[in-house]
Amino acid sequence: MTLENSFHCGIGSWGVVYSEVRRPCRVMILVNPHSGRGQALQLFSGHVQGMLTEAAVPYKLVITEHQNHARELVRKADLSQWDALVIMSGDGLLFEVINGLMDREDWEQAIQTPLGILPGGSGNALAASVHHYSQSPPAWNEELLLSCGFMLCKGLVGPLDLVSIHLASQQHLFSFLSLAWGFVADVDIESEKYRHVGAIRFLMGTLVRLATLRVYQGRLAYLPVKEAPRYPKGNAKAVHPPAAPQRPSLCSSLPCQQLPNASPNQNSHRNHTSANSNHNSIANSSNNAITTKRAEAQSGGRSGAPPDSLLAGLDQPVPEGWTVVREEDFVLVLAIYQSHLAEDLWTAPGASADDGFIHLFYVTAGISRPALLRLFLAMEKGAHLACGCPHLVYEKVRALRLEPISPQGMITVDGEMVEYGPVEAQIHPGLARLVCG
Repeated sequence: MTLENSFHCGIGSWGVVYSEVRRPCRVMILVNPHSGRGQALQLFSGHVQGMLTEAAVPYKLVITEHQNHARELVRKADLSQWDALVIMSGDGLLFEVINGLMDREDWEQAIQTPLGILPGGSGNALAASVHHYSQSPPAWNEELLLSCGFMLCKGLVGPLDLVSIHLASQQHLFSFLSLAWGFVADVDIESEKYRHVGAIRFLMGTLVRLATLRVYQGRLAYLPVKEAPRYPKGNAKAVHPPAAPQRPSLCSSLPCQQLPNASPNQNSHRNHTSANSNHNSIANSSNNAITTKRAEAQSGGRSGAPPDSLLAGLDQPVPEGWTVVREEDFVLVLAIYQSHLAEDLWTAPGASADDGFIHLFYVTAGISRPALLRLFLAMEKGAHLACGCPHLVYEKVRALRLEPISPQGMITVDGEMVEYGPVEAQIHPGLARLVCG
């Protein structure tokens, strides 16, 4: 039976057209037993196993044994035996699964296999996002797991955007969550040593990194979404959904406002220019046509991949119509395509799983440590864009290029550290399918 014949259509609460997994659906559940605090297997047996049994959902439990094990498994798996692949882990295991599917010769059909997420890690960003898209009240920990388990039993499937990412070494990756450089990437990787404490590892990592705040020099360019208004620094705005109930927090009482001692960005008046400017090494409009040959070359050595027609290649100037941020000192650059960066970080309040946007945030040097902390505390309620912080910039984009100049630093894709150096990315709307509800 083909995948198309396995689904029934329906309309979700956000107006998204959902499909329904064939009944009874056959599910492969991949579990990383070391994710989070190492309790993924206990959480599965204690909360999810009974739900699947009651819902008569047959499944096979697969325990991953090493890094990239899941990628190897799905690359070779007979996907006709499975109606959905479900990940019980943090976000890193889903990153492996998606790239394993895209490694296949039959990637176009393989990536249509519905993907499910059961939170068993520290960040659980996609799980929190899926729960948010269902318009359910905020949930954390076991409540979030139960919510995702319930959605798996319902079996509704909707589209999921993926982002194609190219590194300087010609490595080609596919991402479902985020691309980060600077503060966010540093905290993600450096907090690994606190993994045993669970999600609080990110708070610990944030406080440590704030104590010795780093600034990185680099260049950034992006293709803005034409219909979306662009806001200057200090006036970043967004259409916010109704305020969510607050999660209890030791720091949630701190006000969200700019500190008097947060020094203004002296370069804010000259930050942006169009790609036909001659003042930046990554912007030169003398030769910006993207040929079909170039788009095909973007496959990065894979057996197949959708052409990245918006990208020129890292060895070429950015195309016309791109916005170039001149050489700048950054505290962080974050491109995110889901609503949440972690269970308690509502980073892109207006995002949905298939909106076709990369939500680009960056923070420039000059921001004070308390002001940066306030931004992240406000992010718990999705209120950081209303803070009026002159160092925070937010744009909706379809493609971007980042060129670090600082010789040392970290770049992460979906929370996983990748090669440090120039990187470019393009969104592919609705390329994958996600179990949601």
